[in-house]
Amino acid sequence: ARAFRTEAMFISLQEPSLYTVKAILILDNDGDRLFAKYYDDTYPSVKEQKAFEKNIFNKTHRTDSEIALLEGLTVVYKSSIDLYFYVIGSSYENELMLMTVLNCLFDSLSQMLRKNVEKRALLENMEGLFLAVDEIVDGGVILESDPQQVVHRVALRGEDVPLTEQTVSQVLQSAKEQIKWSLLR
Repeated sequence: ARAFRTEAMFISLQEPSLYTVKAILILDNDGDRLFAKYYDDTYPSVKEQKAFEKNIFNKTHRTDSEIALLEGLTVVYKSSIDLYFYVIGSSYENELMLMTVLNCLFDSLSQMLRKNVEKRALLENMEGLFLAVDEIVDGGVILESDPQQVVHRVALRGEDVPLTEQTVSQVLQSAKEQIKWSLLR
């Protein structure tokens, strides 16, 4: 009976789940956080999250591989110029699913930033990053894996910004366009 119960517990731990992504991270080349979204309470405090991020960066920033097992988690990652992208799942998660999320995020950002995926460009377009991540993963559930669809949806959501939430530069640009078209008539 005991062997059966242990086997049943092991099988129940391996049941498929839609909640595949535990976290998405983007770190700079010093290992400092630029973006982090945790979808469960594996690391409940900011202090624990930052310690995990330092650990993950120290283990991965000098290697050419794309996957690591760290602290009981599966980590897939990619670097670009001065950025490190990470998608984290549980130890029994399908690496290909996590890699699909990583590639979708990277390719979406690459299109949105016109192939200039580096720290300065990313910091100037954080709103687009937040929207893209929200389109790809929601609450740890993968929603989209096609970068074209993500970029399209981010563009649609960006157009629906009310006047009160637009930046000053967006308002000035809109005013310039309206003046230009009124003068050309």
